[in-house]
Amino acid sequence: MAFQMMINFLIAFLWMFLTVSFNASTFIVGFLLGALMLWITKGFFPGRFYMHRVWAVIYLIGLFFKELISANIQVLFLIVQPKMPIKPAIFALPIVLEKDWEITLLSSLITLTPGTLVIDVSEDSKTLYIHALNYGDADEAIDSIKNTFEKAIQEVSR
Repeated sequence: MAFQMMINFLIAFLWMFLTVSFNASTFIVGFLLGALMLWITKGFFPGRFYMHRVWAVIYLIGLFFKELISANIQVLFLIVQPKMPIKPAIFALPIVLEKDWEITLLSSLITLTPGTLVIDVSEDSKTLYIHALNYGDADEAIDSIKNTFEKAIQEVSR
């Protein structure tokens, strides 16, 4: 994957030298042409096309902002009600992520989303303990996190 990226940068610099134009726009055009060339010849390289990971990161960032906005709206509706019908709870989230940075990223994304807070990670790093401001159904909360953040992090890392 890193090999493909290095080749793409090499093609971009080569394009700059061939066109005798050393500015950012020429580099970007060369980079896009190199990416297109690598995508066409992706069968010659082992593994996935390296831009797949770039799109996965962009998707993860977009997913986070979507969840952030959605959670903010939900918390807003909770706090403007006269009686605040909240049901705080702590629940365990089993995870399949293995690397420390993956677990840290998942914990950070959950904590940055309003209404949720990761309070502990199990000794074997296979379970996160999460405090939820308005806890409904356990399976629904677990499935929501597993099908959004955890799946997106797996796409980035694997």
